[in-house]
Amino acid sequence: MPHVITQSCCSDASCVYACPVNCIHPTPDEPDFHTAEMLYIDPVECVDCGACVTACPVDAIKHDGSLNPAERIFLELNADFYTEPRPRPLLAPVVPPLQVRAPGALRVAIVGSGPAAMYAADEVLTIPAARVRMYERLPQPGGLSRFGVAPDHQRTRAVSRQFDAIRTNPRLELLTGVEVGTDLMHQQLLAEHDAVIYAVGASADRPLDVPGAELPGVTSATEFVAWYNGHPDFTDRSFDLSSRRAVIVGNGNVALDVARILTTDPDRLAATDIAPHALKALQQSKIDEVIAVGRRGLAQSAFTVPELVGVTSMPDVDVVISESELKSLPDTDPRARILRDLPRRPGNRRIVLEYLQSPTAIVGESAVRSVEFARNELVAAADGTVRVKPTGELRTVATGLVLTSIGYRGRPVADLPFDDVDGTVPHTAGRVNGIRATYVAGWIKRGPTGFIGTNKSCAQETVRSLVADYNSGLLA
Repeated sequence: MPHVITQSCCSDASCVYACPVNCIHPTPDEPDFHTAEMLYIDPVECVDCGACVTACPVDAIKHDGSLNPAERIFLELNADFYTEPRPRPLLAPVVPPLQVRAPGALRVAIVGSGPAAMYAADEVLTIPAARVRMYERLPQPGGLSRFGVAPDHQRTRAVSRQFDAIRTNPRLELLTGVEVGTDLMHQQLLAEHDAVIYAVGASADRPLDVPGAELPGVTSATEFVAWYNGHPDFTDRSFDLSSRRAVIVGNGNVALDVARILTTDPDRLAATDIAPHALKALQQSKIDEVIAVGRRGLAQSAFTVPELVGVTSMPDVDVVISESELKSLPDTDPRARILRDLPRRPGNRRIVLEYLQSPTAIVGESAVRSVEFARNELVAAADGTVRVKPTGELRTVATGLVLTSIGYRGRPVADLPFDDVDGTVPHTAGRVNGIRATYVAGWIKRGPTGFIGTNKSCAQETVRSLVADYNSGLLA
């Protein structure tokens, strides 16, 4: 009887190195690691030792006999990953320990305190006597792991225990309430440290550029997430939850998180880490339907399968999708298996997944009253990709709340180069181009891709570049 990786997988790959038979893939050295939605256990090769269970920081791995009904789909998902033969060595390649020419001398500043920053600090601190000073703008550390994970994703939030343990290292000094670029400049950091790593994330939203987007009642899903997670910059925000319907433009994981929070029974949210002010507002909410709209088809949905499992497993919320959209997926697609024959239960709130529509205008005078959408069709491009083409048909959806969830992007960092197209700092293997002793990790390095644990291998690459430069005398 094998073990199974389930919904809360964070992809940090701790389980990969714990496995004695290399049956968990993709591994960080494999090309599909950075694009995989989660990791998977080979049910044939698994020897049922349970070493991965202990290694997992988010309790995502279960024995197949202990799966609840909603998690049974992960038996298929894990097995499906190994339908095609996958060549592999006896054991996953182990990352060699860092070695430096003068261990006691290395001093590293890290800007930010989210997952990428913590993984980078953990890697640096494997060097005997190396020291890290971490700078965080907010009064609390944690970044995305504290303010970006939905409060009802308790197992995913458990990764913060790992970061809490890293912060207890006596060679790590955490300074909160310090904004680099305002309170402290880059050259000051370089004067006091051998190197500086920026792990500042991608906190800006891609704007919705349509008429009426500035109306009250239109905001980003990112701000809504920060509000219900108690981010200090957004605790004073208020949202109009008095209409029956909310519209989310976009259908990624953040969009589904927001849809789930808006439709979950507040009594269940009360048992989570949701901010008290948000819980009070949601207890008075009149919203009973959330429509998440994508400009392309179901096959191109941005959400992951684990996120979809979480939404469709809610006992008091129905997920609705048209039969025509379902027919666009092959029967072998796990999303088709999850969405087919979903129950309709009287009195339940609804999350409606709609496709092939692009917003063209937000309508209202003093506040949003509706959204105008143009219907699209999919056409094959010359390069083999699928693109959307407007059909000329318009549709209007009444709503009092519009949340945009069409992507993150990084903000420029003081004294560093910035690629305004990608929203990242130009770099080579984490080394900031043209700036001595300066490095990047996380979303400001690679863009808003991957999951919390993906930052681990990203940070490891950056720190290895830093150590190589230190050993070569380039940081002197």
